[in-house]
Amino acid sequence: MVSTDRLTAFAALSFVLIVIPGPSVLFVVGRALAQGRRAALTTVVGNTVGGYLLIVAVAFGIGSVVERSVLVFTLLKLAGAGYLVYLGVKAWRGRGALGAAFSGGAEERTDSRRTFREGLLVGVSNPKTMVFFAAVLPQFVDRGQGGVVVQMLVLGLVFSVIAVTFDMLWGLLAAGARSWFARSPRRLSLVGGVGGLTMIGLGVGVAVTGRRD
Repeated sequence: MVSTDRLTAFAALSFVLIVIPGPSVLFVVGRALAQGRRAALTTVVGNTVGGYLLIVAVAFGIGSVVERSVLVFTLLKLAGAGYLVYLGVKAWRGRGALGAAFSGGAEERTDSRRTFREGLLVGVSNPKTMVFFAAVLPQFVDRGQGGVVVQMLVLGLVFSVIAVTFDMLWGLLAAGARSWFARSPRRLSLVGGVGGLTMIGLGVGVAVTGRRD
């Protein structure tokens, strides 16, 4: 098992990285603004599961392939970026229908399974996350204790618990702001458009940053 000091140090590092809003937070906020609280929280769960699948991949050695291969890293990055842009365009195009779907403060009805799958795909197609774990997790593993894979999985679980807690908080805050906008169909249409543009901008940002030589 992971020693207490290493677990505490990794939890502290994870907290610092997670508490500062990043791509996953922007994705959740965009979803909250475009589709409401339920969609945001379902997206958080899917994104977290996708992120943990990356941790599992790193623990079993797949992460090192992405870390070493510029081609694999770039392909995964562009695939994830393209999917984010697609979701953003979809939210932008549907902004005018929010007024009809959101009556008296009720949330827009969404397909939870589809929303979960979309969040999972975004989480699992994030090569930056895989590279981060590939570079960071081994530093907190005590090889003398044995069970290296188990130690990585435990550390990854700690990261995921912290991440899901703060991502849900951001989602709830954004969904609360959306409820205020819902009092006016025009404002609701505006916030739906902002949510879509947020996801489009995030996708573009993922595509053009983090290039590797």
